[in-house]
Amino acid sequence: MEEKNQTIVTEFVFLGLTDNLHQKIVLFIMLLFVYLVTLGGNLGMITLIWADPRLHTPMYFFLSHLSFVDICSSSSIAPKMLCDIFAEKKGISFIGCAAQMWFVGLFVATECFLLAAMAYDRFTAICKPLLYTLIMSPTVCVLLVIGPYSIALISTMTHTTFTFCLPFCGPNIINHFFCDISPLLSLACADTWINKLVLFVLAGAIGVVSGLIIMVSYVCILVAILKIQTAYGRRKAFSTCSSHLAAVSILYGTLFFIYVRPNSSSSLDINKVISVFYTVVIPMLNPLIYSVRNKLVKDVFRRRLDREH
Repeated sequence: MEEKNQTIVTEFVFLGLTDNLHQKIVLFIMLLFVYLVTLGGNLGMITLIWADPRLHTPMYFFLSHLSFVDICSSSSIAPKMLCDIFAEKKGISFIGCAAQMWFVGLFVATECFLLAAMAYDRFTAICKPLLYTLIMSPTVCVLLVIGPYSIALISTMTHTTFTFCLPFCGPNIINHFFCDISPLLSLACADTWINKLVLFVLAGAIGVVSGLIIMVSYVCILVAILKIQTAYGRRKAFSTCSSHLAAVSILYGTLFFIYVRPNSSSSLDINKVISVFYTVVIPMLNPLIYSVRNKLVKDVFRRRLDREH
């Protein structure tokens, strides 16, 4: 029994995205471009926020952490994926696979609750403007950032521990381009129904709780906006939320499709394609969404460029 429970597999091998050479070249160029834009955009956003006093507000404090999470999330996957595109053997050690799953789970869950904290910030700004500075004090802002990291840490520790306590005795080929939970569970030499249940419950709880916070916040925001008498006032109020709403719609739509469905393990190929979007593309989109649709960020950026010249 002791020998049976020992882990025989010492490394895993990814199937990757494609075996076609032309597709590999196109993918490498596209993904490298996306990753470089992700690093540049998010680092630029963090630098801009911390360098300009006008952006020293709760909204941009949360946004700087969102940019940090996007950098870490993308960097947990993109460098390895880029190296593997042309590699004959796309291998990763057992420990390396566990570490990658841990980091990806940590930053994805953190992003969900950071977006919920940002929704609460927008609710307070629009629905309780006179009490905004009192409610969103520096201490509250720090707690609203520590909370997402703490919850995400508990979640990813649970998933990683439950997954890598399973026996893996072969095969070791993962139908994916990174160590995700569902394809790993399909390789385990044991019954994984408990793992799948934990995955469904925890992923569902993270999605539902953070989603409810966002939904309730936006219902209250919508009610408050409709009470504004002038069209200009309504547009101005909504414009402060539009960037956040776009980021929320993109991330939650993707994550719900992959993780909250009970039958996610039966559609690994579809999940693999969609995973490229939420692990690589979304971290690039967030700084673009917030910079293009935010007048203050654009003004600060222009002034910084003018100073450089």
